[in-house]
Amino acid sequence: MRLQRRKAVITGTATGIGRDIARLFAAEGADVVALDLDDTGNAETAAMIQAAGGSCQALPCDVSKASDVERAFASAGPLDILINNAASAKGDGPLTELTEQAWDQVLDICLKSVFLCTRAALRSMLPRRAGIIVNLSSVNALTGINLSAYTAAKGGILALTRLLAVHYAPYGIRANAICPGTILSDTSEAYYNQHPDIKAELSALYPAGQFGKVRDVSAAALYLVSDDSTFINGATLTIDGGLSAVHRLSCAIPKLPE
Repeated sequence: MRLQRRKAVITGTATGIGRDIARLFAAEGADVVALDLDDTGNAETAAMIQAAGGSCQALPCDVSKASDVERAFASAGPLDILINNAASAKGDGPLTELTEQAWDQVLDICLKSVFLCTRAALRSMLPRRAGIIVNLSSVNALTGINLSAYTAAKGGILALTRLLAVHYAPYGIRANAICPGTILSDTSEAYYNQHPDIKAELSALYPAGQFGKVRDVSAAALYLVSDDSTFINGATLTIDGGLSAVHRLSCAIPKLPE
């Protein structure tokens, strides 16, 4: 087991990538603290982990609110690993059609949450001069495909990750980012099954003609927090099946599911 005796705080754990990261880390011996505003989904994640013999504490938390974050991290106690995964693209779209409310909401959940949770985690990591932070960005930050606010937020995450890597390396703290492409989860797969035309159009953008799986991302996160990656800092690991390597993308790109 690669994460024995390590505590990992993971955000956005009620479904999808966050849930799978939590399950994989727990299977590797981590003491997982799962943060999500969706109490029901988060409790299901914790139950899955505990049924498999792992350790997981599910805490309700709106990661876009400082008071919630401070309360959750106080309950979590000293930690070794932070995975900033929480995200939303609700109400997002073309810039000219985007409301200020939608912009603020997406930026709060996707980017402000990284600031709030990282600030809280650093308070625990700095005195012990050790810690690992992995931030989930997106291929949108590299290509500018669609979703205006989401793309801006995910680009901000990459810049913030580089700053963290430089500023806190002398304190034994590493920070890296992951940029997934389209990833099939239970939620997104159900959406695409209902909209096969959108699935076909979007999957055609990928050189392999298919989407990724949640385990593609969680396995990468595990690598970045393990002892196998001790000299990796400030890096961006792209997991997009070659999408960002395509020279030119079609302008007629379908809107991704919320």
